[in-house]
Amino acid sequence: MKTDFVIPWETHGIHVGTDNDHVKHGVDDIERITEIAISRNYPAVSFVIHTPRLTRYRYIAESDTEIKFIRGYAAYNSYAGKIQQLKEKYSNQINIRFGIELEWLGSGLGMQWNRSSILQVPDADFIIGSVHFSREAIPYDGSREEAEKLLKLRGSIEEYWISYINEVAEMIDSSRNMIQVVGHIDLPKLYFMPPEDFFNFDSTQHPVARRMKLLLEMISDFNLALDLNLAGIQKKCGIYPSMQILKHARKLNIPIAIGTDCHHIDNLGSNYGEGIVFALDAGYTQYVSFSKLIPEKRPLCNDKSDIKAYSVLNLGIEMLNRRFIKEDRKGIPQFSFGGMFRKFIPDHIGSAEMDESDSMRIRRNGKSLTLSLLPPETSSSYAWGIYSWHLDKPGILSILFNSLASEEINVETAFLNSNGDGTATAFLSVSGEESRIKDAIDFVQGSSKDMFFTIQFGHHLQKPPLKKGNIYLREMDGVELPIVVSRQMILTVHDNTAGVLLILLSALASRGINVIDLQLGERGRKGYSALGIEGDERIVSEAIRHLGPSYYEISHLTLNI
Repeated sequence: MKTDFVIPWETHGIHVGTDNDHVKHGVDDIERITEIAISRNYPAVSFVIHTPRLTRYRYIAESDTEIKFIRGYAAYNSYAGKIQQLKEKYSNQINIRFGIELEWLGSGLGMQWNRSSILQVPDADFIIGSVHFSREAIPYDGSREEAEKLLKLRGSIEEYWISYINEVAEMIDSSRNMIQVVGHIDLPKLYFMPPEDFFNFDSTQHPVARRMKLLLEMISDFNLALDLNLAGIQKKCGIYPSMQILKHARKLNIPIAIGTDCHHIDNLGSNYGEGIVFALDAGYTQYVSFSKLIPEKRPLCNDKSDIKAYSVLNLGIEMLNRRFIKEDRKGIPQFSFGGMFRKFIPDHIGSAEMDESDSMRIRRNGKSLTLSLLPPETSSSYAWGIYSWHLDKPGILSILFNSLASEEINVETAFLNSNGDGTATAFLSVSGEESRIKDAIDFVQGSSKDMFFTIQFGHHLQKPPLKKGNIYLREMDGVELPIVVSRQMILTVHDNTAGVLLILLSALASRGINVIDLQLGERGRKGYSALGIEGDERIVSEAIRHLGPSYYEISHLTLNI
């Protein structure tokens, strides 16, 4: 089969070496790997390192050294720092992703060991959960001698496979909140293929096939991805997983993450074409990669017309998933597609059709965002409220909010735009006694007249036009919040009462963070806000850390746009 396949963004990519350890397990010269990937015009390069193991989990090659060591401990501790140096040096030439392959060591001490190991590699882009060793600490992927020893303990091929599948299930059950990908799900075929009846996967009731189906359902239920691992080609046992397993995974809508799982510099990029064709033959049209634990969808075949569509899709996934706590960001949402995005509907099981506009709604666990390539249509440009034209500097808008709060006036909706000329305009809809609203405005005009050029209050004021951009946020959880998507944003859900948004604006102003765009909406007792901001990301994160119980949700987004 001939196809114009992509150069994939790998997940289970090239393994990083173990420096001065006696038994190598990867490539130490990761800078050379990066430069080779750049010379081949790869869009990204992905590095992986194994978590160190408890000492009794050792391959024969390691035990034969008669050296008591924990493989790669020093290299593991320096891993994140080395990757950061690479990113700083090559950030303008290639995307660099890095992750962990979590060595399953059981649910007791091994589980605590692994949790500790994850914390030692901050900001990893992905974590692959893999079973290499049996509960007896004998490897499935070591030497044939080791595999035969384990087979003898298990008593039969059937029990050999069933025990492995049960161990993977235990790993997923205990680690599902830590991992994004399940590694090489049929690893035992390296030395022992499953029983012959297994290959009639859809029709057989063979115990191995039945347990594998249950395992796949478990992976689907926990919203994990499956490792499409090309290393089996080099090892002469075939791609992990086998076609039968992969086709069943597609029926369950399990995403795949592609990787060569290579351990030598010569194998960088090996068998990409064969892997893509394999996935297409199984019915897949897309795969996933990961950035800071958040999935990204990518096409298996080149189509230049899809570049923008996929960029919006991944931006929406990133924005929505960043609204969840870190442990819950791995899930792939559900979608509704409109306009040019409708072509995605056949590739996304359960997706719905939207209106004619070029927009998509991304939803998961009761949260949703709608993104559009076109400016959202707004209601009448004239409305009752407060119009302000003022300096575009940190803290200016909070002066107006502060004055309104002092008069117990609630700002229900707000619309702020930076004009790009040192000034900004805002329109606020408010509730409260008109005399108090006027008193608040009089105070601002008297005390801050050098900062506010115009403040009007009335029943027929013109709203400022929506600033133009490339991508727009239309709504959040069904509440209209039309705003240009900025590189740095804050999304909140909070009490819809006087003074609550002032807390956020004051916290940002006190640290010199400027609000360049703002949309405030409401639904009953809840207020919703979307802010475009400028300022140091670390300072912003610190500023919004303690806003109090009036904020049900506050998400700080730094986006790749």
